[in-house]
Amino acid sequence: MERARGAIILFLLLAVDFGVAQNTTGKTDGFHVGVILDLGSPVGKVARTSVLLAVQDFYAAHRNYSTKLVLHVRDSMGSDIKAASAAIELLENYKVQAIIGPQKSSEVVFISKLGNITQVPIVSFTATSPSLTCDSMPYFVRARPDDSAQVNSIASLVQAYGWREVVAVYDDTDYGRGIVPYLTDALQNIDVRVPYRSVIPSSATSETIIKKLNELMAMQTRVFIVHMSSTMTSLLFMKAKEVGMMNQGFVWITTSGVANIMDTLNPSVIEAMNGVLGVRYHVPRSQELDNLSKRWNIMYLQDNPDESPSNKLSIVGLWGYDTIWALARAVEKVGVSNITNKPPLSTKNSTYLESMIISTKGHELLKTIVQNKFRGFSGEFDLTDRQQHKTYVFQIINVVGRGWREIGFWTVKSGLSRQLKQDGFKKTGQHSMHDLNPVIWPGESTKIPMGWEIPTVGKKLRVGVRSSKIPEFIKTYKDPVKNETTVSGLTIDIFEEAVKRLPFPLSYEYLEFDTADTGSYNDFVYHVYLQEYDIAVADITIRYNGSLYVDFTVPYTESGVGMIVPVKENVMKDVWLFLKPLSTEMWFGSIVLFMYTGVVVWLLEYLNGNEHVHGPFSLKQLATTIFSIFEEKEKLECFLPRIVLRVWMVVLLVLAASYTASFASMLTVHKLSPTVTDVHELQKNGEYVGFHQGSYIEGLLVEIGFDTSKLRAYATLEDFYSALSNGSIVAVVLDVPYIKLFLAKYNKGYVMVGPIYKSAGFAFALPRNSPLCAEMSRAILNITGGDTIIQFEKKWIDQNTHENDGTLDGSGAITFESFGGLFLLTGVVTTCSPFVAVLMNRYKEHQQDPGNKSDDQNEFEHKQVKKRRNGKNKEMKTENELRETNNTVIASQFEQKW
Repeated sequence: MERARGAIILFLLLAVDFGVAQNTTGKTDGFHVGVILDLGSPVGKVARTSVLLAVQDFYAAHRNYSTKLVLHVRDSMGSDIKAASAAIELLENYKVQAIIGPQKSSEVVFISKLGNITQVPIVSFTATSPSLTCDSMPYFVRARPDDSAQVNSIASLVQAYGWREVVAVYDDTDYGRGIVPYLTDALQNIDVRVPYRSVIPSSATSETIIKKLNELMAMQTRVFIVHMSSTMTSLLFMKAKEVGMMNQGFVWITTSGVANIMDTLNPSVIEAMNGVLGVRYHVPRSQELDNLSKRWNIMYLQDNPDESPSNKLSIVGLWGYDTIWALARAVEKVGVSNITNKPPLSTKNSTYLESMIISTKGHELLKTIVQNKFRGFSGEFDLTDRQQHKTYVFQIINVVGRGWREIGFWTVKSGLSRQLKQDGFKKTGQHSMHDLNPVIWPGESTKIPMGWEIPTVGKKLRVGVRSSKIPEFIKTYKDPVKNETTVSGLTIDIFEEAVKRLPFPLSYEYLEFDTADTGSYNDFVYHVYLQEYDIAVADITIRYNGSLYVDFTVPYTESGVGMIVPVKENVMKDVWLFLKPLSTEMWFGSIVLFMYTGVVVWLLEYLNGNEHVHGPFSLKQLATTIFSIFEEKEKLECFLPRIVLRVWMVVLLVLAASYTASFASMLTVHKLSPTVTDVHELQKNGEYVGFHQGSYIEGLLVEIGFDTSKLRAYATLEDFYSALSNGSIVAVVLDVPYIKLFLAKYNKGYVMVGPIYKSAGFAFALPRNSPLCAEMSRAILNITGGDTIIQFEKKWIDQNTHENDGTLDGSGAITFESFGGLFLLTGVVTTCSPFVAVLMNRYKEHQQDPGNKSDDQNEFEHKQVKKRRNGKNKEMKTENELRETNNTVIASQFEQKW
């Protein structure tokens, strides 16, 4: 910049004229305006035609105006020095009262200082850098939004397709650098990283562009946001097609600077850009706009006879058109006749710039310009605060063939949408992707690119592995001859299976982590943050402190931290132990059913005339009779009570057998229980506790309150077993996967307590926001959700041995639900038997009614036979009594004689 200023001073001294005035009438009543554009660029050509057409149309519509703009067009040729020299020449020779342009942001920095000195308004509709502020340039007016207005639309587009990383590609100019901070902030707000920025020098050659593209090819990120001039953009995409970066899998997004003038680019460039997305300002179609476009095309072909007739009036041209109308309105209000120039304040040591003539009406003209509001062809034209602040609608386009097609729109209220919405309902994230038209991506693919891929050129994926003292999880071996690392274990099987299930091929190599120095898992994970590994694979527990600088995949093992403690045997000692085989509900239900069955049996026998149950009724008599019936089943005379009693006996037999088995189990089987159930109890008693060497468990136990002198580190499961066996430690605190493996090996006399602490399980570690993390997580979920993980665990962890879970009691009380079926059966039979008995009695009575007479005759004959039998019985009794009397008399006579 300093060199440029020095060059400007030289040009100021020379005061060279770089162009010829356009439409100059030489009249003193004309309002002279300078126009500085790069007439060799597409933007400059479009802008030149637009401003000239605007002057014609304005005074054709306002013939009664007393003022008239006289434009003096100068070609800057894309040079800041020539643009500044042209401005000085216009100020000195033509006494211009305003300058339209300059075209580039870097040119504005120089020319705006001239405007500050001469108080001449500088109005630009092409300079877009957000760094151009009105605070330092009070006479500068931007008749368009700056580049920061479009960053949210680009961020929404990236979010819609789910891309997590993008690379910014921009030229090393004020225009290119100005958007980067705003774009980065917008992407960070949606959690999208910009891991790399590719800066293209403004004087880059084809070789420089190819070198930059090769650097991008070697990276994982495949989403590129391009913000460069149209000339540099054309060269970039032509070379990108040559090196194969316009194939399937790549994503290119251009900002509005190029997308606005897409129709003016060379057809070969557009063809090379096939699949590119662009963000451009949207102007609604209207009949007035169509008429303007027709007249603009005619004038454009007159000014540029060698140009392609396919060029169209862009939003840049509309901004230039409206700018001229705003300036012409302001000039009419200020008036030409009142404008005079103030002589410079000459001093002895004044410089050439300080001696320039000062406009007396510059401040009033500036104020009038910014207060002039109207609806132009570009929309509401409002330069309040000396910059357009209107909320614009952005159009999302897709370059296809030799043109482009519309895929949607973006507004602040509605976000991305296929059609313009007025309801204000905003869709964000991947939901908005479904509301856009399909895209033809580079390589003529309709599949949405992932946005990243492992490069096929360059280094392989560096997989860091850490050997564990528990080889079932991971074991490493470094071959000194081949210089290769061999690995095995459950963790490696899961990792390699996950790689196979990725939707793309992945080439990788194992790099062994050196555990000679510290060897902690935190150090191992930290090497990923230091970019020494692309992924860390080991029995790594997901920890919060690690998530601050790396990302973890989903866990591939169980979660939690538990304790391994010895078990003790407890013998059942209870005076009421005999009641415990049956639950309370079971005891109550059995007694009630027993009484109910007895009452029904007694009732059935009573109704059938059983002489054993007849007599005066009382509860004592009922109870005595019931128990006697159960004891002497032969007293039952009816078959229904016998059926009820048989069913009840079956239930009683099953119940008695179950009671006996349960009671015997309580007396013979000892209950295994852990010696310690609370980790805080160990801490209070000052017991020795073991943990896995190099793990985070030590810090966890210290946080609980353990003295470091009471903590002992062990490396292998055998060490843990030996320490527990000889009493060196009372318990071991480990991750649940380790405990599962320990109990599979040593399932006698030890049990797990807990989990006593929550942890997320084992996982792999990757760099922050790595796109590979999501793909690996999906692959791991696919593995752990199926039979594959079971096969891996059977391979490395013996599933045939059973671990003690501390509940080998076997003495659970028998519940009422266990006998629900039998109780229901006997209940139904017992309840239905009285109704069956009643029905049978009714049936017998019904059968006896037709034969009452014969029954009476039979009864009379039966009585007569019974009387005769009774008479014979009495006669036989009398004879027997006489015989006994005679025998008694004879016996007494013999006794008296002898």
